Amino acid sequence: MTWKIGLAVATSLALSALHAHAQSWPARRIDMIIAFSAGGSTDVIGRSVATALSELLGQQVVVNNRDGASGTIGFGALASAPADGYTIGFGPTTPIANAPYLVKGVRYQVDSFEYICQVFENPFTIAVAPDSRFKSAQELIAAAKESPGKVSYGHPGSGTIPHLAVANLADALKLQFHGVPFRGEGPMLPILIKGDVDFGTVAVVSLRGQTLRPLLVFAAQRHPALPDVPTDRELGVPTSVPPGHQGLFTPKGLPPEIRASLERACTTAITRDIVHRTIDNAGLSITYLTGAEFLAQTVADYKFKGELIRRLGLAVQ
Repeated sequence: MTWKIGLAVATSLALSALHAHAQSWPARRIDMIIAFSAGGSTDVIGRSVATALSELLGQQVVVNNRDGASGTIGFGALASAPADGYTIGFGPTTPIANAPYLVKGVRYQVDSFEYICQVFENPFTIAVAPDSRFKSAQELIAAAKESPGKVSYGHPGSGTIPHLAVANLADALKLQFHGVPFRGEGPMLPILIKGDVDFGTVAVVSLRGQTLRPLLVFAAQRHPALPDVPTDRELGVPTSVPPGHQGLFTPKGLPPEIRASLERACTTAITRDIVHRTIDNAGLSITYLTGAEFLAQTVADYKFKGELIRRLGLAVQ
């Protein structure tokens, strides 16, 4: 009986310490890992969320860009961080739902994270430099058919939605493209604008303020910000790759009180002017999901992407 009493006391003390820790949170700055490079759409909107959270939580939320390997470096760092509320992550679910099928060395799973909330969805386009010889998606497709493997495109890494969207398009229309991976969208944009790649897969949010010309949107319906740009469905692709689902994460095992505080803060952050203005300026809209809904959607997306990647015959890189 003595050991049971000792165990009960120890458990009680541990729970008391955990509760006290949660009650005092946050007592210092919080690091937000963004798994893509500075300047891209994820970074720009993530920083607006960090600013809003800083105000709401009373502690500075500092962005730390941990880019590379299709976002798996940043999400790997997040998964291995202490689950104490002082390391959070913002970004798309693609490093969780897509990359484990295609990127070597991924050591986390869908259930390696706490899902706090979804903030927005990020549709992607095929875009070209302003002086590109391609004036329409039909012209680009015709060139790819005429010269298989010669038309080049930039994407932010193997397993990302832009990469899968083009692979899905190529498979459906029997095309061959030459893919050029970058460490995120930010480093790709100046290369694309210069015309050093024939086209790029670019988020709608990243078209604002750029001279790029969108030729196609990966979506079931035309995007309200680009009403004159056709979708891949219109060009004969039967099933579009879903847009990027972006939100807030933490390592698995976050104390319930801290999780609840973060969920409340996220719900309020999306109502703040800086977040609304940043998302609106990008031609997007907030598509909020609770943590439970965000997790359920990611699990379903993970299964879908596995089937898609197997069908496309894509190999681990």
